[in-house]
Amino acid sequence: MSERKILLRIIDVFVVLASLELVGIIFGLEYFSINERQWMWSVILAFYLLFFATVFELYNLQRASRITGSLKSAITVGSITSLFYLLTPFFTPELPDNRIQILYFYFAVTLPLLLWRAIYIKLFASARFNKNSILIVDAGEAAMVAQSLQDVDPNYDIKGYINTGPAVQSGHFVGIKELSLTDAHELFKSRKITEVVVASSEVEGITSNLYRWLIELVESGYSVREYTQVYEEMTDRIPVQYVGKDFYKYFPFARNNQNRLYKVYHRAFDIVASLLGLIFCVILIPFVLIGNICANRGRLFYMQERVGLNRKIFKIIKFRTMVRDAEKLGAQFAIKNDVRITRFGKFLRATRIDEFPQFWNILKGEMSVIGPRPEREVFVEQLSEKIPFYETRHVVKPGLTGWAQVKTKYGVTDEDHLRKLQYDLFYIKKRSVFLDMRIIVKTLSTIVFFKGQ
Repeated sequence: MSERKILLRIIDVFVVLASLELVGIIFGLEYFSINERQWMWSVILAFYLLFFATVFELYNLQRASRITGSLKSAITVGSITSLFYLLTPFFTPELPDNRIQILYFYFAVTLPLLLWRAIYIKLFASARFNKNSILIVDAGEAAMVAQSLQDVDPNYDIKGYINTGPAVQSGHFVGIKELSLTDAHELFKSRKITEVVVASSEVEGITSNLYRWLIELVESGYSVREYTQVYEEMTDRIPVQYVGKDFYKYFPFARNNQNRLYKVYHRAFDIVASLLGLIFCVILIPFVLIGNICANRGRLFYMQERVGLNRKIFKIIKFRTMVRDAEKLGAQFAIKNDVRITRFGKFLRATRIDEFPQFWNILKGEMSVIGPRPEREVFVEQLSEKIPFYETRHVVKPGLTGWAQVKTKYGVTDEDHLRKLQYDLFYIKKRSVFLDMRIIVKTLSTIVFFKGQ
């Protein structure tokens, strides 16, 4: 975790707790006070705040540097944190008798967050706080690597690169200055560089002199990191388009496949969630049936073959959302504002109600609640030819929802599918109870705010 993310977390908690204590003192409200008897409630509040701030990307540095996205997330986090704190009295104080205090509490949590984040954007997200870096990379890949980092973090300033590949004629390569080892050393001596990112795919290019210099930097307290590590931390994605034949060095996808405790938890969660989901689905069927008769005019359910775990084919079941002859021209991806989707179908998709029958697939063990979304075999074959390591997403069960679904929107281009694969592989590599909970909360917010597609 970067120093800036740690700073954001610490100050978020501090300003909220300080605001509540201040409001409690000014208005004499014991509900807001932090004392020996109520200190555990403050810990619970801090936990809620940090959890929901992580879920809604308040610690995404790119989002945190933009006024609209940052303040929108701050309002969302303040609202949901207040709601959970007020509605979990077993872990938090009982609701105050004077209900106006609830409104005070909401503003005491949300307004300090908004004010602090506005100050952060004005001061700490300015150019003087940029992270200044040097790349160690082949000249032919320097522009791509630099652009990929700057696209996701506007505060990431690449001062130059040390070429580990064949020499180039110009001292500059597409706007990035090539540095000698002496040039780079002088930049560090003048304190103009804070980090070195090693992105060279050629081991032979790391000379003994360059290696010794990197060791000296580490011993002096400077950060020396590998490119894929930096990219993953900044984007929550795996850069499959870059790692090439070295993919398996960076992707230990067997980690949680061999964690028996996690596998037991995951299956138990799937069974409980699918039983609850099927009960809710049965309750919904009469209402969906009426809407289907009035607007969709066709079969209630829709079944289709999809590719699952270890490339095994299974039949997925959904509430039908498209017109009856939706694929008369052959298989095609659904797109935004797809004319084949009926008006009632748009509602079902926006609320994710169309996905509820898939809890039957989950109960049968063909799917999981969380995982990469299953695709049709014809699309899998097409995408596997175009996108490296696309088949890797089949090492886990497909999911009802997933990291790619909550992080990116619908898309049909090769670039869109590459981006989705990067998110899917990040989940497979990093999956954990905490990451699962993040996905569940973001999925629920999609349902509540009708953001489904």
